[in-house]
Amino acid sequence: MAKQTTTTPCTRTHQIGALALITITFFTTRLLNQPLSHSPVLGSDRFEGGLRWPERGYGGRLDVKVYVYEEDEIEGIKVLLYGRDGSVKADACLKGQWGTQVKIHRLLLKSRFRTHKKAEADLFFVPSYVKCVRMMGGLNDKEINQAYVKVLSQMPYFRLSGGRDHIFVFPSGAGAHLFKSWATYINRSIILTPEGDRTDKRDTSAFNTWKDIIIPGNVDDGMTNNGVRLVEPLPLSKRKYLANYLGRAQGKLGRLQLIDLAKQFPDKLESPELKFSGPEKLGKTDYFLHLRNAKFCLAPRGESSWTLRFYESFFVECVPVLLSDQAELPFQNVVDYSQISIKWPSSRIGTELLEYLESIPDKHIEEMIARGRKVRCLWVYAPDSEPCTAFTGILWELQRKTRTFHHSPETFWLHNGSIVNRDLVEFHKWRPPMPLP
Repeated sequence: MAKQTTTTPCTRTHQIGALALITITFFTTRLLNQPLSHSPVLGSDRFEGGLRWPERGYGGRLDVKVYVYEEDEIEGIKVLLYGRDGSVKADACLKGQWGTQVKIHRLLLKSRFRTHKKAEADLFFVPSYVKCVRMMGGLNDKEINQAYVKVLSQMPYFRLSGGRDHIFVFPSGAGAHLFKSWATYINRSIILTPEGDRTDKRDTSAFNTWKDIIIPGNVDDGMTNNGVRLVEPLPLSKRKYLANYLGRAQGKLGRLQLIDLAKQFPDKLESPELKFSGPEKLGKTDYFLHLRNAKFCLAPRGESSWTLRFYESFFVECVPVLLSDQAELPFQNVVDYSQISIKWPSSRIGTELLEYLESIPDKHIEEMIARGRKVRCLWVYAPDSEPCTAFTGILWELQRKTRTFHHSPETFWLHNGSIVNRDLVEFHKWRPPMPLP
């Protein structure tokens, strides 16, 4: 009897878990071509392949209100967007890994989930293009820090919640470290970043798995458009190489090992030394022509753990091989990455890796590519009118962060529900600029 009591609940749990996994995961091999009727999403919209956004970890209805601060609303926001003299153009910041700062801002401005009323907002978005602005000489690190502090001091709603309902985008490997004083001012805020490495070189991670959100990297629009793309995938039989690595060495061990391995096995692994200037520089089209010419696209870490090549590989339809042990990936509660990619230990880069990849039958490679084709819409920054986009996924993730009640060490409340500060001044009478901790 004791044995039955122990075994029966376990068996039922496994059965229920297996059924739930089949029902709510949208790329399981058995259900790739079947609609998930138990997973309502926006109206009757569906993903590529007739698949709905699953309920797992989200709920059945997307209903979140986001307030977007206007660039003229608060002194200092324009500096974060265009630099000290306003010379940096937003369109120049759309390219490369920094483009998500601009794209998410623009998508929110046009989103049906945007509200113009602060009082009804679930979340508040603080626009900034500082990574691009910094790289283009529009601001230095000290100026970025000063601009953020100045902006935050003028936001009563930031003070009200301690920043818990405010959203910031940091699109590069540096993450929130672009704002040197992030730990003092926005340690409670929601950070959108592709960089979730909690062992970064500063030994102080700005990423918190409880509140922050991993976002996909910014793949070139020429590859993500629904129409004619810059480069179309090649059939496996026409690909010249088993694998490739397209990137600079940057003095990083894993990258150096791949470049050396390519010299030993030039017929299996392509790893040209990329030039970022001069006549040998690869243009966008040439880059993707190289990338599509292998069955596997190798993605080692660089200055940080995340790598754009992981996302790019889905659009040339090679199987990404992640060689970055600490990398975090987006939308993990709905995407089973073991079905669409390979993660290999970075400590075992060598002939063993090539032998393993060579042993995988083309049939299995084709199956992984097909599953990846179904979910790559999640790496595309497009409007929320489309059911499957990176932006739609981010909105679902943000909805999970919303709360009915917000408070901070600087907010207090009385018996009638009124919110006051420590001087017992009601919230509607708070006047910026306000001191910050």
